[in-house]
Amino acid sequence: MIELDDRLRVLRRSAREWGEELRELGEGLDRDPGNTGDLAGATGVRYISRMMIPPEFQGAALRQSGYTFHGNTALERVVAVEELGRGDAGAFLAAPGPSLSGGIVALLGDEVQQRWFFEHFAAEPVWTFFGLTEPDHGSDASAMRTTLAPAADGDGAVLTGEKRYVGSAARARLGTVFARTGPGPLGISAAMVETGAAGFHAEPLPTIGLRGAQICAVRFDEVPVPEDRVLGRHLPASSRGMHAATRMFNQFRPGVAALALGIAQAAYDYLDHHRADLVRGSDEALASLADQLVSTRQLVWRAAVCVDKDPSQGSLASAAKARSTGLAEQLTLQALELLGPGARFSHPLPEKLARDARGVEFMEGTTHMQRLNVAQGLINGRIA
Repeated sequence: MIELDDRLRVLRRSAREWGEELRELGEGLDRDPGNTGDLAGATGVRYISRMMIPPEFQGAALRQSGYTFHGNTALERVVAVEELGRGDAGAFLAAPGPSLSGGIVALLGDEVQQRWFFEHFAAEPVWTFFGLTEPDHGSDASAMRTTLAPAADGDGAVLTGEKRYVGSAARARLGTVFARTGPGPLGISAAMVETGAAGFHAEPLPTIGLRGAQICAVRFDEVPVPEDRVLGRHLPASSRGMHAATRMFNQFRPGVAALALGIAQAAYDYLDHHRADLVRGSDEALASLADQLVSTRQLVWRAAVCVDKDPSQGSLASAAKARSTGLAEQLTLQALELLGPGARFSHPLPEKLARDARGVEFMEGTTHMQRLNVAQGLINGRIA
């Protein structure tokens, strides 16, 4: 069993309070995903907006009860993200900050590039986007069609192609995009892109769950990319492209698992608070769900500890993500059953949680992909 130390227990209590604030904002974002006016002022957003920023670029540290928090370890992030997701997962995803792009810049950017990117977050809330998945063939690197080719005038490069299911792209100021620079698995690079550049287009897509994330379709019509915005030029080709993306996803995946766990916990909290409204025979079901929450939380924490020790080992993170998203879907749908006929109309919060839980399934790889990662981990001896 993993037990949190005093510092992380302080963070967990604080994040629970921040999550309550996000819940209030989440209802409005579910109705209008473009209305983020009050979000930047939420206390928890101060923490979210620092996650994945290296400490040397964060400025004044976030302090709670005498402890300092940077959000730069997987274990710290999962502890906070579960409680923030328990408040509202859509509002969490709608928050400004470097997010996935910050992770890839930290991995691939040289000192000058990192400074340029992370200094955007010093003065005001800034939203970012991360472009990898493409229409028709997902994030399959071998089928990637977006290209980063030398500009005709010899000045930098131009980005051409499409990305799909990109969170916050319509409200972002900058982000990172993976594109093909040559043939084969080594012919993929990532570049930093400003959304104000000519040829950048982002259109929000209609979604049922996680509406606050404002998932978008993005098109690049020969978007100019200066030479110094291409990431990883100082690294060997084998360390760029999808290799870096895999390492970054390993670091983030326990956080996605924690987000799903937070949704599941919120649904359980609602059932516990409304025990008098539940159908007969619910006590046994609630006891089983409580046990599953505890065991899944331990798996998520263990996966985070594993990634912190070695970011290349993502098999346990995949197991945590698959189990957490499965539990979130199971628990939210079971909550609607236990609340009786008409629950989707008379209990709007569990109905929203069920929609959001389904959305997390498609974040950073579906359960089928996670099972493949787990299988590889078992075959290679990475999971005991």
